[in-house]
Amino acid sequence: MRRRSFQKLALGSLAALPGCQEPPVPVPDSLAAQSRLLEEARLSCEQITRHYLDRIAQIDRASPALNAVIETNAEALELARALDHDLRMGKPLRGPLHGIPILLKDNIETADRMLTTAGSLALLDSRPRADAALVRRLRAAGAVLLGKTNLSEWANMRSPRSTSGWSARGGLTKNPHVLDHNPSGSSSGSAAAVSAGLCAAAIGTETDGSIVSPSNACGVVGLKPTLGLINSAGIIPITHWQDTAGPMARSVEDCALLLAAISEKPLDYRAALAGTDLQGLRLGFLRHLNGAHADVQRLTTAALDLLRDLGAEIIEVELPHTREIGRLRFRAMLGEYREDLNAYLGTTSGKVRSIADLIAFNQENAEREMPHFGQEFLEMAAALDSAEALVETRAARETARRLAREEGIDLVLKQHRLDALVVSTSDPADKTDLATGHRGGRGCSTVPATAGYPHLSVPMGFAGPLPCNLSFFSTAWTEPLLLRLGHAYEQAARHDMRPRFLPAI
Repeated sequence: MRRRSFQKLALGSLAALPGCQEPPVPVPDSLAAQSRLLEEARLSCEQITRHYLDRIAQIDRASPALNAVIETNAEALELARALDHDLRMGKPLRGPLHGIPILLKDNIETADRMLTTAGSLALLDSRPRADAALVRRLRAAGAVLLGKTNLSEWANMRSPRSTSGWSARGGLTKNPHVLDHNPSGSSSGSAAAVSAGLCAAAIGTETDGSIVSPSNACGVVGLKPTLGLINSAGIIPITHWQDTAGPMARSVEDCALLLAAISEKPLDYRAALAGTDLQGLRLGFLRHLNGAHADVQRLTTAALDLLRDLGAEIIEVELPHTREIGRLRFRAMLGEYREDLNAYLGTTSGKVRSIADLIAFNQENAEREMPHFGQEFLEMAAALDSAEALVETRAARETARRLAREEGIDLVLKQHRLDALVVSTSDPADKTDLATGHRGGRGCSTVPATAGYPHLSVPMGFAGPLPCNLSFFSTAWTEPLLLRLGHAYEQAARHDMRPRFLPAI
C-alpha cells in the first residue's frame, strides 16, 4: 500500500505539470542507482534535476505542501546541462556525485544566488562571500545543488519553546508520514525532503540530535559523523565543540556515497557494506535510553533479535553520567554559542553583526519573527559576557567532554569488550503544536554528540503510521563499522519507509 501510493504521487508529479516529459527511464529513488544510470547514459543530469524540481513544485509547494524546501536553486538546470555537456564531449565524470541533485540545510553557506539565513529574516540581506567547505567538495564531486531546506530557526537555539521545523523565513515543515505531526529538528526540511523523494539526498547539521532525531521522525537514514571528519567552515554555528554536517538519505549505501564526497578523509565508505554477516561483533544495548513508547520497545526487541540472527552478540549495558553530561553540555553550549555566533555574524555582510543586533532585530520584528515563541536562548547566551562566565563555560565543556568520552562511551566499550552501542533513536513524532512547542520523546543523542563521536540512525519500522529508527554509535572514526552495522540490519530488515502523506491520525 505504501509503495503504490508513493509511486502514484511520483508519476502524477510529472504528468500534472505542463511541459513535463517523463524520462525514458524512471528516475530511481537511490542515489547509487541514479549514478549508474548516468554512467550508462540512460538518464541525463537534466532529467534527474527536472524530476526533483517537478516533485518540489507539486508535493512541497502545492499539495500536500510539505514546506520542506525553503528555496530552489535558480541555476540548478543550468548546472545540470553543463554536466550533461561534459559527458557528451567525452569528458570523465567530475566526481562520484556527477549530476546528482542534493539539497542543503539553510545554515550552510553557498556563494551563489541562494540565501543562507538559518531560517531567520535577520539574515535576508547577508550574502556569503564563499561556499562552505563541504559545498566546495560537493561541487568538485559533480553534485547539482538543488536548493536549501527549511529548518528549526537558528537550529533550535532560539527558545526552549520553539517548534521544530518552524522558521520565520520558511514557515512550518510537515512530517510526510502524518502531516499534522512534527518532523523533528533542526534538520527538519532535509529529513522531510529525503522522505518525500524531493531530492536524491540531503545535507543536515547536528549539534545534539539535529540529524538523527529528524531522521527518526521521518524514517530516513542519517549519519552524524565524528567531529572534524567534515569541515564545518561556512556553517552557521552553535558550538565548534559539537557542530557537524552529515548525510541524510534513503539508504545506508547512499549515506556512504555522500559521506565519501564531503569527508576530509578520502575513503570509500561503501567498501564497508559488503554482506550482512555480523559474526564476532559485540553490541551493547542501552535499555535505559531506549524509547518509552510501547511500539518502540517492540520494534527494538525485534531489531535486536535480527542483529543476533546476523551473528552479533548483544549485551545489556548502561552509559554513566547521562544527566550530568546533559546539564554540563547545555551550560557550555550557551557560552560557546555567544562566542561562535558573534564571531560568525561579525564576518557577514548584512546589518545584523552580533547577537545583540539579532536580539534587537527580533524585538523590532516580533510580529513576524516571534509569533509563537521568544528568544530566551539568545538572551541567555548574550548575558554570559563576563570573565567568570567564560571560565565556567570552559570548565563545563572540559568536564562534559571527559564524562562523555573517557568516562562514558570509551569506558563502556572497553569494560564490556564492545564494538558499538545500539538503542532506539527516539520515540515517534508527536503532533505539532505551535502554542506549546516541540516536546519530543526520550532520545540517545546527547552523549555521542557531546563526545564528538559518530552516530548512525537507520529505520526500524513503524509505530502505527509513524517511523521509528535504530541508532548505532561508537568511539571516534568508526564510521565504517557503523555503516557496516546499519547496512547489514537494513538489508536484512527490508523496511519500506515510503510515506503515505496522511493528513492526521
